[in-house]
Amino acid sequence: MKLELLLAVVHNDKAAYYSSLIQSHQANLQLTVPAKGTSHLILNYLGLTEKPKSLVMSVVRADQAASLIDLLDQTFQKGKNYKGIAFTVPMTSVIGTLVYGFLSNDKRTVKQEA
Repeated sequence: MKLELLLAVVHNDKAAYYSSLIQSHQANLQLTVPAKGTSHLILNYLGLTEKPKSLVMSVVRADQAASLIDLLDQTFQKGKNYKGIAFTVPMTSVIGTLVYGFLSNDKRTVKQEA
């Protein structure tokens, strides 16, 4: 199973919502950091302020990526406060079977304690 890095820039107040939505698609690793949107330079030039953004980075399985992007696209169309942008980047290698098992949510690779 191949893995992809999902990157989503969303409104700061919706970051937890999107993180939960992505986690429901078997994403075990997520990181949310403050970010700036794609239009901050134009808004700044016009003297307008922009809503704070968050970058949600998640490792997702490649077989889940397309359906997750479609779901995010549908959610982005709900209204003004749900707008965002999302895309995936393929991961070419992961070191270690246990790390790969955790990232891909493959319970067969996780060691059981005695």
